[in-house]
Amino acid sequence: MDKDITILGLESSCDDTAAAILQGRHILSSVVADQTALHAAYGGVVPEIAARAHAEMLDLCIERALLKAGKTLNDIDTIAVTAGPGLIGGVLSGVMMAKGLSAATGKPLIGVNHLAGHALTPRLSDGLDYPYLILLVSGGHCQFLRVDGPTAFLRLGSTIDDAPGEAFDKTARLLGLAQPGGPSVETRARQGDETRFAFPRPLLDRPGCDLSFSGLKTALLRQRDHLIADQGGLHVRDVDDLCAGFQAAIRDVLVEKSRRALAQSTGLTGFAVAGGVAANTPLRAALETLSASLGLPFVAPPLALCTDNAAMIAFAGAERYAVDGADDLTLGARPRWPLDTRTPSGLGSGRKGAKA
Repeated sequence: MDKDITILGLESSCDDTAAAILQGRHILSSVVADQTALHAAYGGVVPEIAARAHAEMLDLCIERALLKAGKTLNDIDTIAVTAGPGLIGGVLSGVMMAKGLSAATGKPLIGVNHLAGHALTPRLSDGLDYPYLILLVSGGHCQFLRVDGPTAFLRLGSTIDDAPGEAFDKTARLLGLAQPGGPSVETRARQGDETRFAFPRPLLDRPGCDLSFSGLKTALLRQRDHLIADQGGLHVRDVDDLCAGFQAAIRDVLVEKSRRALAQSTGLTGFAVAGGVAANTPLRAALETLSASLGLPFVAPPLALCTDNAAMIAFAGAERYAVDGADDLTLGARPRWPLDTRTPSGLGSGRKGAKA
């Protein structure tokens, strides 16, 4: 990657509108407009509301990012944008903005896979060399990827149904906690007893690195309903213990599956975790302990780079630009876009195609 290149990154795949200016590995600015308040009343992200908010906020985020970086559009060498996967309305908003800027300024355009942004974040934050193994764990995705280059990914396993972040959000709704669910569940789990309820550890009785969290969420629902029927409601301690047990089950599954994925890989420079759920403190600590036991460096990027942001998109765009060059104005938005197209998709691919 050219260390002198100045790149504008745009991200709008879900409910965060983001713009960033990057020069080499130096983040000159990173602006994120959060939509949590817009979706709070609905218990989750509403795609139509998210798309409209992206359309309204993208130009403002770009303006703020340029101002914070002390740059103008004339100083930008390249424009990178999330072109998928994600909610199609949001992805389309970002792609159209990037294409408009590219057409108006003549700057090269690069479409970036959102998952590549997460997968390459350890190189942005810590300069981790190829090849490494990463657990990409977020609200919409969960997979183990061997990263051999900016466009070379091998998927060793993935979720066949709910991603952990999705399961956290659904659990929070079941227990009447605020969204996003991950931080709410983690907060309540700190006071809870993770051993009180016997939650399952899905797919640990089967070989391989694929994951499943839908049944775990159902187990929590049944335990909640049993408590309500037995005592006429939920006590504060019940919610704390349910959160602690649920979080512990996800942690245990991810640690064991990480152990298996690492056992399948050789010549690694390190083990990394990225994505929104990577902000979960107990999970980070358990994965770091696992990595240390195997003698591998562990990389967990700063929390601001784990959740959706445009700095990772700018960096992934610069890495891809050095290998493949720029896209043209026929670049389209892709709601589904697997990083590894060689490995057969998981059982969760359904009729709409492979899960990313």
